[in-house]
Amino acid sequence: MSSTPSVNWSYPTSVRFGAGRIQELGSAAKRLGMSRPLLVTDPGLARLPMVGEALEILKAAGLEPGLFSEVKPNPTGANVEAGVAAYRAGGHDGVIAFGGGSGLDAGKVIAFMSGQTRPMWDFEDIGDWWTRADPDGIAPILAVPTTAGTGSEVGRAGVITNEETHTKKVIFHPKMLPGIVICDPALTVGMPRYFTVGTGMDALAHCLEAYSSTFYHPMGDGIAVEGIRLVFENLRRVADTPDDLLARGHMMSAAAMGAVAFQKGLGAIHALSHPVGALYDTHHGMTNAVFMPYVLAFNRDAIEEKIVRLAGYLGMSGGFDGFMKEILALRADLDVPQTLAGLKIDGAQAAKIAEMAVVDPTAGGNPVELTVDGARAIFDAALAGKL
Repeated sequence: MSSTPSVNWSYPTSVRFGAGRIQELGSAAKRLGMSRPLLVTDPGLARLPMVGEALEILKAAGLEPGLFSEVKPNPTGANVEAGVAAYRAGGHDGVIAFGGGSGLDAGKVIAFMSGQTRPMWDFEDIGDWWTRADPDGIAPILAVPTTAGTGSEVGRAGVITNEETHTKKVIFHPKMLPGIVICDPALTVGMPRYFTVGTGMDALAHCLEAYSSTFYHPMGDGIAVEGIRLVFENLRRVADTPDDLLARGHMMSAAAMGAVAFQKGLGAIHALSHPVGALYDTHHGMTNAVFMPYVLAFNRDAIEEKIVRLAGYLGMSGGFDGFMKEILALRADLDVPQTLAGLKIDGAQAAKIAEMAVVDPTAGGNPVELTVDGARAIFDAALAGKL
């Protein structure tokens, strides 16, 4: 590199981390100026005691909370519109985004859209489209993750499915970064094993793709590498021993680290996972987990040197092949399907998925230029299980 690169970097927000910190929900909401917060979550969580307890904590602090839970696992534009309508009708003054990636993303975008006049799709993460927004129309956001995967609690965007086009869109604005995050590992204990694994593999995919991206961001690289270590050392533990709060905490850290690191870029894992999720409604993290080794193999020539360094840091022998072996072993131990067929996906829409992948916003970060033929080759390999 002959000259110093010119890039823009930003890092996370105020994070309150530790078991039991959910008890600070009321004081945190007040700190952000909320008196009538709208708690946004998904229907499954809304039926669990933790949401009722969160509402009681808010009421005990003198706040008047509302609840909105019409959020699909892959949140849609209609979900956001309904949430904005509920926000305005209830006279709310802030959003508590509560849950996994769906609740967090939907909550953040509802807060963002609560004071906008243009259509949501006008704020897709393309160029400087975010400057179209009225920053004064963005409500305060407090995030409470209940999974250890997406890291959306420290992100500045939300992924929303456009149901008309069956595509996932990234809605972005710097002020969508939550003002306060409460990371309480105890909230993740009751998560079913499938979702614990899927969200954990999502965190790994974020860290691994960020590290592999060729964009210059050495701070992102360092965070990604340590996030990968935390996943390898703790994901099996939380899958096998759900009440291991120390391991749960490490996984929550890894999830946040992945979202910080991927400011550097993502890649073909996500570029393929997004259209598959939009068309087949699969779990995002588990879809990433299936694609992971096939994308690693596709990118090998461009990333081998970096993966050798990563393997050395992780104490893995065998360089790139040794790292791939460990990825495959982790997937096998966690019952991740070896192929897309395990997610009930066939090849009927392979051509369409390949075309959608290359225009996905994450495709540009892949260390090997992602063409339609390349995306199709990865998809076909993942369908057939050929490495």
